Amino acid sequence: MRGNPIRAAVNKGQVQFGTWVNMVRNLAILPLLKAAGLDFARVDMEHSSPSIETIADMALLARALDFPIVVRPPEANREWITRLLDLGVWNIHCPQVDTAEQAAAIVAASRYYPAGSRGMAGGGPATDFEFGGPQAERLDFANQQVFITVMLETRKAFDCLDDVASMPGIDALTLGPTDLAQDLGVFGTPDMDRVLDERRQMIMAAARKYGKTTAMLVSSAEQARQWKDEGALLLAYSSEVQVLIDGFRHALAAIKR
Repeated sequence: MRGNPIRAAVNKGQVQFGTWVNMVRNLAILPLLKAAGLDFARVDMEHSSPSIETIADMALLARALDFPIVVRPPEANREWITRLLDLGVWNIHCPQVDTAEQAAAIVAASRYYPAGSRGMAGGGPATDFEFGGPQAERLDFANQQVFITVMLETRKAFDCLDDVASMPGIDALTLGPTDLAQDLGVFGTPDMDRVLDERRQMIMAAARKYGKTTAMLVSSAEQARQWKDEGALLLAYSSEVQVLIDGFRHALAAIKR
């Protein structure tokens, strides 16, 4: 069974750079992003429309390419976590985690006994169609490879930060900047960037305290360097949509000058 490249890199303290995939459904986006030098793609199902079949095809290709995908499901519940893991997705980006109880349910759904209560589907994409070897060893290996990131997107979530960050089975912390800014009442105000950076620092501190990883969404090289220097290991730069728009706008502005 193949291992999880993100897990391996994080265990070595290596920074990984990725981007959001919000619109492109063609599987060629994965080798394209790998050729561009990225380490992973984060595919959105919460605010975008890929089908479960598209995710299944992406997961299969991602494993063959050794270019991992991270998937944000519409909801971080047992149904979605089980389906994504069984498709061969190692990395789940869990939205709207507001309580320790939610975090505990995510851990239970994502790990086999004794670390959790993940349902057993047998051989398939998640096992690279391998059926040999002791069952207990395969389950233990799978538990070690799964990588769970939780998104803190409300004031309530930050009230539970220590409880969530200290929980075994939660691997990385991040925030949802726009939803959090909205919940805190600073969206679109001059205070928005300052308040969000304060919350990012809170996440960084909790990750250091409890030995967890931090993931950050960044929109510029300067921001990427800032949080890389702070110790974040998973940096998602922009999205394929934004990069396409910015690239064409920049090029056309120069052409039409």
